[in-house]
Amino acid sequence: MIAGAEYVLGRYLLAMLFALGAVQKIANPAAVQTLLNNLNLPEWLVWPAMAFNAVAAILLVVDRHICLTARLLALYCVGTSFFHLVPSDPWQMSIFVKNWAISGGLLILASHASGRSRNPACTRELE
Repeated sequence: MIAGAEYVLGRYLLAMLFALGAVQKIANPAAVQTLLNNLNLPEWLVWPAMAFNAVAAILLVVDRHICLTARLLALYCVGTSFFHLVPSDPWQMSIFVKNWAISGGLLILASHASGRSRNPACTRELE
């Protein structure tokens, strides 16, 4: 019973992170657009990122497509971590490392979800 509660709470906490990321992108797109500009990427990428954050958060909350969602979010976190790879700035480096840690948690979630899933793409092999 506790493990089930931890699974739900963990999904909700991760969903909150990405839902708030979507809200932040809506409320202040300029902050993300600056990061995109710094890497010579188009500013309009803020909108697909916002949509991805929002949809992923919803999927985590409703417990649908968890394995795929967690894997995609893990890749997203690794990719976006490079916006914060500024060795001279301890705050940015903290965000960089936290993104990798969140990716690890998401991969654990994907692994756990694969054991619960009937989806062959997410089912792990039996040892």
